[in-house]
Amino acid sequence: MTQPVLLKQSFLIAILTGVQALVPAVVAVASLYATIIFFGGKFDPSSAAIVIVGVLCLVLVQPPREVSTQLTSARLSAVVDVVLRWLLLLAVLLAVGYVTKSLDGYPRHIFLTWAVVTPVILIAVTLAMQEVMRRFLMNAFDNRSAIIAGYNTSSLELARRLKSNPGMRVEVTGFFDDRSSDRLGMEADAKLVGSLSDMSQYVKDNRTDVIFIALPIRHVKRVMNLLDDLRDTTASIYYVPDIFVFDLIQARSGEIHGIPVVAMCETPFYGYRGVAKRVTDVGFSALILLLLLPLLVLIAIVVKLTSAGPIIFKQRRYGLDGREIAVYKFRTMRVTEDGAQIRQASKTDSRITRVGGVLRRSSMDELPQLINVLQGRMSLVGPRPHAVAHNEEYRKLIKGYMVRHKVLPGITGLAQVNGCRGETSKLEEMEARVNYDLDYLRHWSPMLDIKIILLTVVKVFRDDKAY
Repeated sequence: MTQPVLLKQSFLIAILTGVQALVPAVVAVASLYATIIFFGGKFDPSSAAIVIVGVLCLVLVQPPREVSTQLTSARLSAVVDVVLRWLLLLAVLLAVGYVTKSLDGYPRHIFLTWAVVTPVILIAVTLAMQEVMRRFLMNAFDNRSAIIAGYNTSSLELARRLKSNPGMRVEVTGFFDDRSSDRLGMEADAKLVGSLSDMSQYVKDNRTDVIFIALPIRHVKRVMNLLDDLRDTTASIYYVPDIFVFDLIQARSGEIHGIPVVAMCETPFYGYRGVAKRVTDVGFSALILLLLLPLLVLIAIVVKLTSAGPIIFKQRRYGLDGREIAVYKFRTMRVTEDGAQIRQASKTDSRITRVGGVLRRSSMDELPQLINVLQGRMSLVGPRPHAVAHNEEYRKLIKGYMVRHKVLPGITGLAQVNGCRGETSKLEEMEARVNYDLDYLRHWSPMLDIKIILLTVVKVFRDDKAY
């Protein structure tokens, strides 16, 4: 759970973690092959023993799942972990071999040699992979700035542990508390930046990435008020319970070097989820573009010949974490508005060209956004991106509006397949759209994406709100 705090590029982390998961099985099987060949035996890749060894390695000889643990654990700890897991594998393998007689074809000297040599190779490979994670992978990420709401024993210890582990790439810039530094008795290595009411503006002005809330649980109302103030930001928010006050038994939470943290506002796409999402986006987008290439060329020619202006209309919109991106569309209007004020398209809008009306009703004007998906700026499914001017307007009116930017914007989304499409002339209409977007973040699954894509195809031909 703590990986999103530490790493922005979860896709790369997940790929490397997948390789790490396969390495023990590959090493064990390759070592067995080399041992058999060395003693003049014949290697049978289809034997039951080979299959059993591979499966047991995938299940029992695995590195720590938490990236933070892999990055900061001592080498001796990693060596001991590999040895213990290997001994467990040998015990299970001997038990299975005794019951199934699958090891009868392997002489004792071959088995013993393999059992001693393989863990040595595994230790070397594990340490090498750990070093890659430290030196290569972590250098690819920028530091994430963090602030802490509430000064107490837990929050001070969290700040110190983050500082003492630079590989985690999280830099705490200071604390916020309603009490003065003298009253708090702050340590010399801690900095009081301001009061809790100052946090929201500070986050906006300083592009803060992570917020840790370390207020006591008894101050629930203050925590809720603080969360309301921070809804207009794109920072990841985590709650840090004061573990030095409570005697927790079998509590379950994420942790950063022993300090429990609870995610309160975070993206659903991290680790393997991010891999699944991105692979789906790239695969489907590339396939659709290839299949529709003749249609795209035809649309481009028709747009160019029927009205003056560029073929592709680029508009600034907010993408992941509220950062500006350029979104592509086939131009459907006689104007290309992208300023501080933008008038939404209406059903009888005189700005829409004749060809543009057809493109908008069929949603074919959105097809160039498949390029945005391949660029990594958008996803096939997600909250629809709004013009920057509209974002600045509605973020002041709708609580939680900016939270929808915790994921990549989509070509289609849950709001669109539920009828929230077209002009939003009333605030309630935009609120309904935002509520669907937040529901998408809460309940995302690959099946939900597939369902939305299928419903989008159906609604393209039956949606009277497309204009």
